[in-house]
Amino acid sequence: MTKDYYKILDISEFSTQEEIKCAYRKLARKWHPDIAGNSTSVISKFKEINEAYEILSNAAKKVDYDRARKFYNYTSKPKNESKEENTASRNFNNTKNKKKNEHNYQNASFNWEEFISKKLKKEKEEKRESRVGKKGADIFSDVEITVFEAINGTVKVINMLHTNVCPVCKGRKFINGNECNHCHGKGETSNIKKFNVKIPAGIKNHSKIRLAGEGEIGLNGGANGDLYLTIHVVEPQDYTTDGLNILKTIQISPCDAILGTNVTVTTIKGNVNVKISEMTQNGQKIRLAGRGIEGKFSTGDMILTVEIKIPEKISEEELKLYKKISELKN
Repeated sequence: MTKDYYKILDISEFSTQEEIKCAYRKLARKWHPDIAGNSTSVISKFKEINEAYEILSNAAKKVDYDRARKFYNYTSKPKNESKEENTASRNFNNTKNKKKNEHNYQNASFNWEEFISKKLKKEKEEKRESRVGKKGADIFSDVEITVFEAINGTVKVINMLHTNVCPVCKGRKFINGNECNHCHGKGETSNIKKFNVKIPAGIKNHSKIRLAGEGEIGLNGGANGDLYLTIHVVEPQDYTTDGLNILKTIQISPCDAILGTNVTVTTIKGNVNVKISEMTQNGQKIRLAGRGIEGKFSTGDMILTVEIKIPEKISEEELKLYKKISELKN
């Protein structure tokens, strides 16, 4: 270890941070180039003082330095000599030990100073990166709409879970050795955000809608990410499509099939009152012209298929009436 920062600041290794600061200020004033001159030796001394203060004033760096310093002192400490050794032998051993210690010194100096240098460089890079704004992550989700909604357009309410870096501990999970009270040691916070998303008319299946700035929050002043919604057009319940035509099955009772009735059917262009004629048969088709999907050159129809539904349960009175009808037919 080529430099003893404690000697440079003229303090002991047990000095407090306040004593370190006072010693630095005193020497910095004395060796400042504006006062002591701009000679090479003064500038070198001034840099050395600042270097020592940078290491010893930082708790983490001071621990690494003290560890390296103790290691060097251990490897460079000469062995105890016996009192019976003569002067020639002692001088020989001292010379031998000196060369050995110089060798240990060079190895220890290289390894530990390189380690500290790399650590300081890494900390500077991390500090520089922490000041650079970073864009937040993008969020991706899926939205299902019916054919009707795709044709006419609609507004969908979307609830998204946002996960962001904890604004208090900055993702480190701990503050001064204690678990962050804001995120409870998770390093991130989550909240549900509600969006009213407008789906334009005529949107195609697998189309994407981008909501700028609605992604994860950016770091250090960086822009927020974006929210991307993939649209999935699905068949509406009880409806199917055949090209531009829309198909639907409607159920009626046996009485309605015989006597006729009116049913309300929802189409792309709104509700339509459909008349069911007397004596309608099971599986009979009813076409609603122009109530299908609008194409580039033509518009489809809505085709209704009548299904006569037999009730699962009937009352005693209804049963008697059915028996009466059966007797009349016979």
